[in-house]
Amino acid sequence: MVLCLFGITAVCAALLGSIYEVTKEPIAKAVADKNTRAIAQVCPGFDSLAECQKDGKPYYVATKTVQDTVARTDTVAYVVYASSVGFGGPLNLMVGFRPDGSIYNTVVLSHSETPGLGAKCTEASFADQFKGFDSVSGKLSVRKDGGDVDAITASTITSRAYCAALQNAVAAFRDITAKPMEDNSYE
Repeated sequence: MVLCLFGITAVCAALLGSIYEVTKEPIAKAVADKNTRAIAQVCPGFDSLAECQKDGKPYYVATKTVQDTVARTDTVAYVVYASSVGFGGPLNLMVGFRPDGSIYNTVVLSHSETPGLGAKCTEASFADQFKGFDSVSGKLSVRKDGGDVDAITASTITSRAYCAALQNAVAAFRDITAKPMEDNSYE
């Protein structure tokens, strides 16, 4: 009986290991493609993209070279991963920042929110309110909590989680660029 159980376990482990090896590269490619598409949404039109790390956390620096009649200038933007915990579980975002610290755009990479309610965080009607959001003078919290963000109807927890993820992204951006954080910028 023990040998039979050991044999079945060994065969199952070998099958799982081989399936993992076969699917490892396609899964990694799919994740990389998803990240590339997200970067293109939060920071479009850039010529080069450098992946960096600070304190073990990845971020990207995107550069676009602009040629005009007087000089050649480089415009730099930053792309930061951010996450928080929503109603259904982790809420992962990619956030694009302009050099002045304002948010260019946000993209939800993954979430576990309730379909039809919290899942509306992926819709433009909610996410577009963060385009151009000034992270210095604006308050990244829902209006119910005294902030500047319109919450998703019947999904205040998801809206708060989205704001918390953006607050994490702003903190990471300020850490990366060594920009001082004002005490009243968010709480």
